[in-house]
Amino acid sequence: MSDADGETLAELRTIADYQFGAGAGEALFPSDGDESLTVHRSTSGRPRQLVAPGGRIASYLTDGRFTLGVAGGRRLVDALEYPAARVVVGDESEPFVRDGKNAFAKFVRGVDPDVRPGDEVAVVREDDTVLAVGRAELSADAMADFETGMAVHVREGAGAGDEE
Repeated sequence: MSDADGETLAELRTIADYQFGAGAGEALFPSDGDESLTVHRSTSGRPRQLVAPGGRIASYLTDGRFTLGVAGGRRLVDALEYPAARVVVGDESEPFVRDGKNAFAKFVRGVDPDVRPGDEVAVVREDDTVLAVGRAELSADAMADFETGMAVHVREGAGAGDEE
């Protein structure tokens, strides 16, 4: 990793801490240098994709926010205290969510109380196993109260046999 990538990662850590909470930046993009992170850039040089050997950590959008990859969701879940940045779903929806299908409010068993529509979240089982990552469509209160409607627009499922 070049010095420019090191500076970029320091900035991206700060943005991740702001978006997901304290400690998220270090969890997503560790500064210890033990791991090789690849920064794919746009033609203008702006960072776009952040990839580790285990998969895509996150994409950095033009609006200054991250979208998570499953590998990034696992890192966040491991680093942030429960229930931060999570939506917990019941066992009955697990196979569908793992397959990349959306999570619906009637199957939500728990949620970070700070989740707002548009937030990036990890969809997890009750034992904190990451099933998918995506964008919250409802607020935390609405997810808990509603019996119908999409709670999380799943962007990427963890796959059928893909355990942590």
